[in-house]
Amino acid sequence: MAQYKYCWGLPDKEWLEEIRPLHQQIFQNADVFFEKMKEREHLLTIIANEDDKAVGYKVGYALSDEAYYSWYGGVEEAYRERGIAGSLMDLQHDLVKKAGYRTIQTNTRNKWRGMLILNIKKGFDVKEVFIDDEGIRRIVLRKQLNDNKF
Repeated sequence: MAQYKYCWGLPDKEWLEEIRPLHQQIFQNADVFFEKMKEREHLLTIIANEDDKAVGYKVGYALSDEAYYSWYGGVEEAYRERGIAGSLMDLQHDLVKKAGYRTIQTNTRNKWRGMLILNIKKGFDVKEVFIDDEGIRRIVLRKQLNDNKF
């Protein structure tokens, strides 16, 4: 069973090295990702550990005083279908709600169908679809973190 840990702010080098292989395997841009982390406000990093190693992670940052962005995350392929991604998402949503955020937003692609389905199951609504600068279709999803609708 996975154990979860989190930190607010830029993680130390040890934490970054824990998630490097996962991020590199899924997204292939770990060095760029780690550099961009330094620029983000109210960064939150969550790591799922099992079998003495990081098997999943989720990273987000503040968009504004009321809105949070769920940025990157993933689970090692051998550990998928165990509820780890959902648990990472639930923990992230609980933590950012307690920190005072009212909404959480994320972007995904059709290629990440499992994540798209999980987001919808966890209460996200599709708000927009657009083509980015690389010609890739992106799906914008948003979720209310409280009972008060805007």
